[in-house]
Amino acid sequence: MLVNLSQHVFSAEQVRTHESTAAAQSGVAMYTLMEHAGQAVFAQAIKYFPQAQNYVVLVGVGNNAGDGYIVASLAKQTAKQVTVIAAAPDKPLTGDALTAQEAWFAVGGEIAAFNQQIINNADIIIDGLLGTGINSDVRAPFVELIEAANISAAPIVAIDLPSGINADTGAVQGVAIEADVTVTFVGIKQGLVTGAGRACAGIGELDDLSISDAFTQLATPTAKLISYQTSQGLAKRSNNSHKSSHGKLLCVGGNKGTAGAIRLTSEAALRSGAGMVKVYTHLESVLAVSIGRPELMVTATDLTSALEWASCVAIGPGLGQDTWSTTTFETVMQYCLAHNKPLVIDADALNLIAQSSSVNSLKNAVITPHPGEAARLLNCSISDIEANRYYSATQLSNHYGACCVLKGAGSIITNSTNTWVCTDGNPALAVGGSGDVLTGIIAALIAQGLTTEHAACYGVTLHAKAGDIAAQRDGEKGMLPSDLFAIVRELVN
Repeated sequence: MLVNLSQHVFSAEQVRTHESTAAAQSGVAMYTLMEHAGQAVFAQAIKYFPQAQNYVVLVGVGNNAGDGYIVASLAKQTAKQVTVIAAAPDKPLTGDALTAQEAWFAVGGEIAAFNQQIINNADIIIDGLLGTGINSDVRAPFVELIEAANISAAPIVAIDLPSGINADTGAVQGVAIEADVTVTFVGIKQGLVTGAGRACAGIGELDDLSISDAFTQLATPTAKLISYQTSQGLAKRSNNSHKSSHGKLLCVGGNKGTAGAIRLTSEAALRSGAGMVKVYTHLESVLAVSIGRPELMVTATDLTSALEWASCVAIGPGLGQDTWSTTTFETVMQYCLAHNKPLVIDADALNLIAQSSSVNSLKNAVITPHPGEAARLLNCSISDIEANRYYSATQLSNHYGACCVLKGAGSIITNSTNTWVCTDGNPALAVGGSGDVLTGIIAALIAQGLTTEHAACYGVTLHAKAGDIAAQRDGEKGMLPSDLFAIVRELVN
């Protein structure tokens, strides 16, 4: 969950490169900036954990350690019990970090040797071990301290980013702090908002240290953060509109035994405002798709006529990979590419694309892979995808010419030129059928006139926000994708 974060993210290199210039232009000395960072962390620690009295501050050897020493000094001066544990106590600090350490000694502070019991007795742990420069696996003695903090019952507040997280990719470098709160500085590091980085960061807080005006003049964001609250939705409908005014969507999928997937997609599309929704499905799935939802038009014949009728096509949920699937897939793809008809491609349609060498130009399409499907599309492993989700999404968009939605924690949307990251969403959405609902939402938005990029961004945030509301009402466990229908209708209005 993200709190008080701006709408843009930056690479670690951008922050490192421009921080000192921005500080100078703002009339702030670098040590003063470090003091402000320490003050920001301590303020958030008090805000979220006001009853904590026993502070354990873990420090490394860089500027994060300096921030940690300042937090320790502030806590001690407010009568907290404070223990500082240094990962490398014999390694001398330099520069501003040394100045901060000397200030800690000046208020009577000491450095303790690592002891698991000290960490176990903490009311709160401050993570100042590793900064944004780490790009290889964490080594001893940092590994031991990170693992000790993670098994402790105490909440953890991370300085700038959780130690062990790659600031640019969000990947875990072997082992990482699992923070409850992360206070990041100057600009949001892009690794904090997607994948494992998002999971390890906990609640995110940004403090620009009063240099943001100068910094944003120097650095161009690498991506934009989007949420339901910041997304532009559908325009108000005209009083004299009719069903054809709001799009004719064809949903293709639902092989025998998997009718539920395309049913979820098509009903989600209706609830997202599509004027008419038709389903082309396997003959044995017609009854299963249509029963209980008479608003859906369902057919198992004359696919070409259905394609001619539609203003947008969604293909993939429940499609399968047998002869019926392949024939259906090839008919849809050939027609839509020849007629430049907008497509939303998901599930087995993505797997069929991965097996095809002829599909490589999807200029008017949205592809919505989860990491497994993305790995098949790029002929790599899931761990390769998750190691750098930004790069993976861009590669997919570049290779296929489509707008790509790489699903997961902090879903990434990119059209190669621009990149967006969704800040809504929670683990309740990690359930079979959730992606089928997202496909229907995005396709319905395109059918109603939104561009592929606009529909992808708004659709992802709409789906994620509905998941947040459902989880808040009834909890994260046991949510059904169909539980989102009524909430999506509320939100889209």
